[in-house]
Amino acid sequence: MSVRVLGPLEVWRDGRAVSLGGVKQRSLLAHLALHANTGVSLDGLVEALWPVSRPRSVVSNVRTYVWQLRQLLDERLRTHGTCYVLAVTPQELDALLFDEVVADARRRPDAALELLRQAESLWRGRPLEDLPDHDAWAPAIARLEEARLAATEQRLALQVAQGEGAAAIPQLRALLAEHPYRESVCGQLVVALQQENRRAEALQVYADMRERLAGELGLEPGPALREAQLAVLRDEPAGAPIRQLPPSVSDFCGRAQEVETLMAALRRGSVSAPVAGVTGAPGVGKSTLAIRVAHQVGDHFPDGQLYVDLGGTSEHPRDASDVLTELLHAFGITGAGLPSQLTARAALYRSRLAGRRVLVVLDDAASVSQVVPLLPADSGCAVLVTSRRRLSELPGAVQVELHPFEAGEAVELLAGIAGEDRVNAQPDEAAAIALACGHLPLAIRVAGARLAGRSGWSMQVLRERLVDESTRLRELSSGELAVRASFDLSVRQLTAQEFAAFVRLSLLGPHDFPGWVVETLLDEPGSDHLLDGLADANLLESCGADGIGQPRYRLHDLLRCHALELAGSLPDALERTLRAWLWLAVTAANRLPVTFGTTIAAVDPVRAPEHLLADPVAWFEAERRTLCGAVDVAAAAGLDELAWQLAAACVPFFDLHSHYEDWARTHTRALQCVRAAGNRAGEAALLRGLAQVHIYRNEFSDAERGMLAAQELYRSVGDERGEGTAVAGLGVIHRLRAEYERSMDCYVEALRLLESAGDLHSVAHVRASIGAVFGALGSPEEARSWLTDARQLAADLGDAHREALVLVRLSALYRSTGEHEEELVSARRAVAILMDLTDERCTAFAQVELAEALLSNGHPQAAHDLVQQALETYRRTGNREGEPAALRTLARAAGSLDQLLLPGFQPR
Repeated sequence: MSVRVLGPLEVWRDGRAVSLGGVKQRSLLAHLALHANTGVSLDGLVEALWPVSRPRSVVSNVRTYVWQLRQLLDERLRTHGTCYVLAVTPQELDALLFDEVVADARRRPDAALELLRQAESLWRGRPLEDLPDHDAWAPAIARLEEARLAATEQRLALQVAQGEGAAAIPQLRALLAEHPYRESVCGQLVVALQQENRRAEALQVYADMRERLAGELGLEPGPALREAQLAVLRDEPAGAPIRQLPPSVSDFCGRAQEVETLMAALRRGSVSAPVAGVTGAPGVGKSTLAIRVAHQVGDHFPDGQLYVDLGGTSEHPRDASDVLTELLHAFGITGAGLPSQLTARAALYRSRLAGRRVLVVLDDAASVSQVVPLLPADSGCAVLVTSRRRLSELPGAVQVELHPFEAGEAVELLAGIAGEDRVNAQPDEAAAIALACGHLPLAIRVAGARLAGRSGWSMQVLRERLVDESTRLRELSSGELAVRASFDLSVRQLTAQEFAAFVRLSLLGPHDFPGWVVETLLDEPGSDHLLDGLADANLLESCGADGIGQPRYRLHDLLRCHALELAGSLPDALERTLRAWLWLAVTAANRLPVTFGTTIAAVDPVRAPEHLLADPVAWFEAERRTLCGAVDVAAAAGLDELAWQLAAACVPFFDLHSHYEDWARTHTRALQCVRAAGNRAGEAALLRGLAQVHIYRNEFSDAERGMLAAQELYRSVGDERGEGTAVAGLGVIHRLRAEYERSMDCYVEALRLLESAGDLHSVAHVRASIGAVFGALGSPEEARSWLTDARQLAADLGDAHREALVLVRLSALYRSTGEHEEELVSARRAVAILMDLTDERCTAFAQVELAEALLSNGHPQAAHDLVQQALETYRRTGNREGEPAALRTLARAAGSLDQLLLPGFQPR
């Protein structure tokens, strides 16, 4: 399926355009497509579709349009909280594909021209040109049109750069006529005409643009356009070559994309000297990459290459004035010919570079202020700077941030140092060594050197020495190469507050984390700015924004080991942060549908960013991996209460989105901790949770053992509510085994315990379960009474999730009594509620029931399609509990469809 907005609105499926309904429904789809993969509120849709006046039924209308579009778009049109989201990939929406192909063109200079042509071919006219204009669409459409124009300019510039000026000239003229003040287009046309030896025309194009800008806007042409004019008039002088580059390493590997980016940046033409910067964490290979690139672009700078080590990580970085003295010496200027003032030296340096094509490599810069006096002014020159700190203020620089190697590159470097035969003989051990080094080039180089110097060692010996994080940095030292020493050069430049933040962040384990935790770790509000300092020093990696727009970070594994060595014991900081995570998780869990059997702790409020929980599902999605890691950290620290409560607080989210692996892993890890601490209440809660996962996976023997153990533990600590949920869990197991009498006994006992404990949500659940068992035993009236009572209780409690599940049971009951219209109404209502709650597992369960209702009412094709969706959910999430029933329904739907093909068959 594909949605197309770059022209008239179209949806294609299986190679054919499909009908999209009326203007309002088409406009709703267009609005969602312009904001693809972003939540759009109901109010936002209403405002976009009815900006002036709107009917009374506007909300109902929108929901009807959404329902109808869902039949076409399937799971791509989703509901998240109170928002609707069109969830599509670039292959399913032409606007996203256009952006992706254009971005790919920027990353792949060798294929950029062809990729840009592909991107332009996606356009069929103005965006959404067949729909009425909406003010709400104007920003998005303007962005698309500007992106199209920029892509066209980029494509034409590449054609000119690759010697295709003759073909580009007519298109550049047409584009300039359409955008008469676009100086970049005019500049490309001047260059193209010069390329074709049409210098007089080139100068006339410039003169026309200058007259137009001055006469109509009172402006002079910008520097890029003036440079294009000057290039027509001048010749490039040549000077004596200077060669100061250190040799490139012979075992250089990887970094293909970074090399291409830097080479393209250094070769690009501009009014001033191009500047490219390489930044990254200590040991990531910045200098190695810079020297490699400098050698590869050497032919582009025939007048030479200058190289200076700025000593940015030393205790006393080099002064710019001293560096200029060294550079001027390279030009033969010494003694009295050398000015005494920094500004005069910088001016003389720039004058010596004027008219030359020279590459200047400034290695290990400390700051922008150290670099700026060393920048040439002449456009024929270029500068390549490396620094451990981000030099974001460096004017006009193309910045390349270097990261650790990919796994394959890391093993390739190890083989280049330790020997290919040795690495190829034990590839798994080599991969493990590279991983223990965090794929950091310096660490791999040290590991390779240790192996190369110890021919008697097997790869396994070094791998085993690197397993222990507490001694890993000690092992990564060989001669003058030492990872710890490299890290220390950066760490000692931190302020006291930055250092405190750095060491405390290491307590959080090998997981990414949100920015707010630094305030909790330090117990200092307003200290989140310290993260910027650590990121600028490349001691902390920015992972971008998460699903709720919050910045996330992580420490490289080796840097984390180093920080842990420096941290010592900081139990208060760790516990304070884990309690903040627990409070947020509990608060978010209490805003989700109630999950039967889960024990959510009552925790005291703490200082934590509650505003992040506006959409609790989105918060859990953003924090999912980190919360799992927090359970590990709490368990490793022996904080048993925090470990099990964190694990349990995640269950409502894990249940809602079928994250059974996370559910089982966190509970198993916390279980080890609570058992070691003798925490029987925590053990009971975790065993009950693990048993529920076994039920979902049809592992009934394991589930029964877990429920019985949980029941006994709950009874021993006097927890009636917990005991009731465990007994009810046993009732579920017996019901799924078709042992209905035993199931009923369990449910009745569970109901007694839960009513005594006052847990009305669980009471509603068990009443519905008793109704389901009565239905299975052939007692429809008793089933109706229990189910109706359960639904009313759920409605009184405001528990829409529980009400929806009862509606599913009622639908099955209506089918057994021949009330097929009521069956269909109940099932549809249940599916709608559960879809709005974004509960994947229960939605699939309800979809199977709706499919049965559709079969009862003579709609086998719709039933077949719906149960297929449910099966896909079950199989994707590993939920084997619901799969048998879905397969039976699918078989019935297929059989009904086969009957429709029989001659003379008449559907009712």
